[in-house]
Amino acid sequence: MSMEVTAWNAMYNAMHAQEDRRPFSKATLKRIATFAVPQKRNLSWYLVLSVVTAALAVATPVLAGRVVNAIVGGDAVDVVVKLAALIALVALLEAALGLLTRWLSASIGEDLILHLRTTVFDHVQKMPIAFFTRTRTGALVSRLNNDVIGAQRAFSDTLSGVVSNLVTLVITLIVMLGISWQITVLALLLLPIFVIPARRMGAKLAALNREAANHNSLMSTQMTERFSAPGATLVKLFGRPSQESAEFAVRARRVRNIGVRTAMLQSVFVTALTLVSALALALVYGLGGFYALRGQLDAGAVVAMALLLTRLYSPLTALASARVDVMSALVSFERVFEILDLAPLITEKPDARTVPQGPVSVEFKNVTFAYPSADKVSLASLEEVAILDTRGGEDVLHDLSFRTEAGQMVALVGTSGAGKSTVAQMIPRLYDIDSGSVELGGVDVRDLSADSIRETVGMVTQDGHLFHESLRSNLLLARPDATEEDLREVLERARLTDLVASLPDGLETVVGERGYRLSGGERQRLTIARLLLAQPRVVILDEATAHLDSTSEAAVQEALGEALAGRTAVVIAHRLSTIRSADLILVVEAGQIVERGNHEELLAHGGRYAELYRTQFDTNARKNGALATTPI
Repeated sequence: MSMEVTAWNAMYNAMHAQEDRRPFSKATLKRIATFAVPQKRNLSWYLVLSVVTAALAVATPVLAGRVVNAIVGGDAVDVVVKLAALIALVALLEAALGLLTRWLSASIGEDLILHLRTTVFDHVQKMPIAFFTRTRTGALVSRLNNDVIGAQRAFSDTLSGVVSNLVTLVITLIVMLGISWQITVLALLLLPIFVIPARRMGAKLAALNREAANHNSLMSTQMTERFSAPGATLVKLFGRPSQESAEFAVRARRVRNIGVRTAMLQSVFVTALTLVSALALALVYGLGGFYALRGQLDAGAVVAMALLLTRLYSPLTALASARVDVMSALVSFERVFEILDLAPLITEKPDARTVPQGPVSVEFKNVTFAYPSADKVSLASLEEVAILDTRGGEDVLHDLSFRTEAGQMVALVGTSGAGKSTVAQMIPRLYDIDSGSVELGGVDVRDLSADSIRETVGMVTQDGHLFHESLRSNLLLARPDATEEDLREVLERARLTDLVASLPDGLETVVGERGYRLSGGERQRLTIARLLLAQPRVVILDEATAHLDSTSEAAVQEALGEALAGRTAVVIAHRLSTIRSADLILVVEAGQIVERGNHEELLAHGGRYAELYRTQFDTNARKNGALATTPI
């Protein structure tokens, strides 16, 4: 490795060093070791081969010196040829071992990434909905990418690098001291001139690097928010494109200026260290030549010392920054473990049961619930705040009880924020209640397996969320083994056959981010088709037609009629006309049921439901420009 390359490596390590200097416990180190256990054999071979490669790297300068001595001493041609052949053999072995070592390094690193990523991904999937409502997606994705890769470097680069550099340093020092201890000592005295600027300049470059990263992060956030379909629409409707452009340009220009300054600092840094290396070589040739002319050193030894000099400075510089590399890797592990140590609030019992066969009833018994505080479900680093919000823990459902018999429909109505959607989220166990019980088919959901709940309960929300995938993929999410006939049937029942036929790629058409290539009614009908494909025994509709126009609502209502037929249903609706036929209507206010009964009973009672109904009736009448004389 040349001195210039060594300079670049030293600068890079200093630039990308983590600032975090926290002490790490033995427990953390032991936990890290558990990830190395599956790679024990590969790691062992990797370390052995690294040592052998380091020894071969030192052998080449020594052999080169002997070639020079053989030439100067007038030895036989075959001696020079044999030495040259030996150098070639060493080079071939070094190249072969280098490739093998690289393969082992890649295997160890990629296997570790696979293990860490799948472990974190599986753990995150177990987290409650509250976790995702608080966490910034970008910060979470960064843990799965940047920090996992940083942890990987602990095995694939840092560990082997420390070992190989240490071996190379020891062997090189032994050989150099054996050739000339005077030159070796003087060469070592130049080391601080080589290392200290690297650390200081590296710190400045690291500060610039972090500033550029912050600006790039802000630009990424701006682009992510503004380039999404809802964000772009908001900017066009209410934003000021010129101001958006100006803000982006300021950050981009700052990154440009930092790039120019960084490039100049790097050039000055490398030029200075290359000059130091040239001075070191001048010292070796000058002092070595002096000793050679006095007969105290032969010419081959001078050449060997010059070649060994880079073998000395390179590992010394690398080892000088080894602590930085190790600390950076440990910080990455800590950040990954931080996610893994965040225990899911909802866990499945070892002896979890399945929902009983046949029609399923839904029952709430004295349910009290408060949304968990941030410290129970989130991390400050994932929310990108200094301190977690301590608010939470206030009851939003109070001693709530009701029962829906199998095959019946219960409707929840009330003002916004009354707790209706919260009630709906308790049924599929998106949250766990604080007291009381939520039962499916007479069994507490906390005693049921997650798979059984998913198979039993289907839910359609008001946003009709779809993935940026094809229509087929979005449908098969509900039942991956569905046949073409199954898909045709649910599309027909959801009134989507004509839509799919009109699309150029049919079911292979990509729906766009969150399904924005489809209209609101089409998205809702597609989510209903997905529900029909899943064939749940309990259906939850949470404002499924809240944002649709009359035409779209009519089409969706037809599809909903198919979805609800013969199933137990829990329906949340602001449009009271959609739930008049419900078997039971519950009026929810402030997390409590204040009225219950069917449509006629509640109207006759003249309470809160009648008030909501009259308000909506009068509003619709005013919109139509005339006084209505029949119920809506």
